[in-house]
Amino acid sequence: MNADVLNFEKAGGLVAAIAQDADTGDVLMIAWMNREAFEETVRTRRAVYYSRSRNRLWRKGEESGNVQEVKSLYVDCDGDAVLLKVKQIGGAACHEGYQSCFFRELDGDALRVVGDRVFDPAAVYKK
Repeated sequence: MNADVLNFEKAGGLVAAIAQDADTGDVLMIAWMNREAFEETVRTRRAVYYSRSRNRLWRKGEESGNVQEVKSLYVDCDGDAVLLKVKQIGGAACHEGYQSCFFRELDGDALRVVGDRVFDPAAVYKK
């Protein structure tokens, strides 16, 4: 797949990237990709994102070991978002140690944790 299928210019240089568990259908996370991240993801079949906070490529699992093997990749109708169906290796997509970044549910005015923590981020990310 050529990166020209995406309209990076329309989207300010970045496109939304949604990671979904290929087996369960669970939405694991949303991140961003620039052209380089998209091209490396397609080439290696490993999820690579663009970290806006670090201003660089972020190879999913480079610190935690929780990598994402890309099983299939979809482009939306506007060319400004991608859906990656992945095999989540290591059990956690979220940097807070949860299987999914969507581990909290809005319950009235409060957020309620509905997921189980897979790892302790303090032990994994020694910052």
